[in-house]
Order: sequence, then structure tokens, then C-alpha cells
Amino acid sequence: MSRRALVVGNWKLNGSRSANAQLLAAVLQARPFGCDAAVCVPFPYLPETAVTLAGSDLRWGAQDCSAHDSGAYTGEVSAAMLAEFGCRYAIVGHSERRALHGETDQLVADKARAALAHGITPSVCVGETREQREAGQTDAVVKRQLSAVIHALAHCAGEIVVAYEPVWAIGTGLTATPEQAQAVHALLRAQLRAATARADAMTLLYGGSVKPDNAAALFAQPDIDGGLIGGASLKAADFIAICRAAG
Repeated sequence: MSRRALVVGNWKLNGSRSANAQLLAAVLQARPFGCDAAVCVPFPYLPETAVTLAGSDLRWGAQDCSAHDSGAYTGEVSAAMLAEFGCRYAIVGHSERRALHGETDQLVADKARAALAHGITPSVCVGETREQREAGQTDAVVKRQLSAVIHALAHCAGEIVVAYEPVWAIGTGLTATPEQAQAVHALLRAQLRAATARADAMTLLYGGSVKPDNAAALFAQPDIDGGLIGGASLKAADFIAICRAAG
């Protein structure tokens, strides 16, 4: 089945109003690409990003969202709030959130459900650490992480984006080989097929030190439909090159 590729930039804790304006202007000028593209930016920059990208086909999203709609949750941002600005995507379960903020599989599933309830597509991240890979636990770890989301979403599981990001390859300069990445993507798609009839139409992304020089080989794999891009998404030329590789 032919699936349109998607490239999502994750700016993480980076950016400034002037730097953001320059980056987005360069990316917009380089459009169109042969793929869908989006940027997930820090919360304070969401309204300005929404205005900058209005009327373009470059989409935008958040790097997280709360599992709650409202209440006494200081510092949280709800999916309902994000939806008011026209947010298209929300990254949930990024390995940095899991490791640094103690997010559990269940919390990630609850966040994905909250996003979907407000018309936002959750980009659900799964991935193993180096220790888990060396112990032969990769398959078990990613299947456990995805299973929690599938169970929480039930018949809506086919509406998410799944991003496989091996923790050992994030910001380290290491990258899974195309064959390693494809093996995990094939496993995830098989797991999704058991849960939803939409599995073959779902977008599966690879995230983990994707760069212009390795993007084409990764995206050529049959079950890799694009990338969740970290550091390279902060450099206009790199992000543009990766988008073109996906197209």
C-alpha cells in the first residue's frame, strides 16, 4: 500500500522568536516537498507558529500534551487548549519524557487518548535503550509500549502516528541501520494489524539521529514512512534535505 511520507521536526527545548522566524521562512520558501511536513515547537511559540504557517501546507504541533482536560495541574497544557490554535500533532511518550519525567506506558496512552479526543493526531514514541537492545529485549519493550496505547484507544488505534526512536540513537550520532530500523517497524506494523484494519495505511516514523546523508536509505524501507527529526530540524538546510529525501 502506498503511504504518503511524513517528516516531523521536534525542536525540543530550543528556539527564539528571531531564530524561529528565519527557520520557518526558509522551510516555507523551499516548499513544496513530495511529503507532508510538520514542526513541533515549544509551547510559548505555538501561537506565533500558527500565524506564520497559516495558509501553508506546513503543519505544526506540540511536543507534549496533558492527559487531563482541565483542573489543578499546574504547568500542564491540555489538548483542548492546543486544539484552539489549530494544533495538528502532539508528540507523546518521547523517550526524554519517559526517562526524565517518569512517564509510564499508561500515562502515554492516556495522553494519546486525550489528543485524539480533541482532533489532534498523537505521534506515539516507542523505543528501547542500549542496555535493552544488547539484552535482546527490543521486541518486547516496543510491543509493551505500543500495547498500552492500543488497549487505551481500542477502535481508534488506527488514527495515531507511531514513531520508533531507539533511545541509544537519539542525539548520540548513532543511527540504527536501515535494516535494524525496518525490522522494528515491521514488528510494530504486524502488532497494529492485529488491532486495526487501518494498520497498512498508518504512518510509522523513524527517529534517531536522522540526517540528510542517511535519510534516503532509511525512508526507502518498506515500513518506514518518514521521520521524527530532532537536531537536524533546527537547521533549515538539513530539514529541507530530509523532507526532500522523503518525497
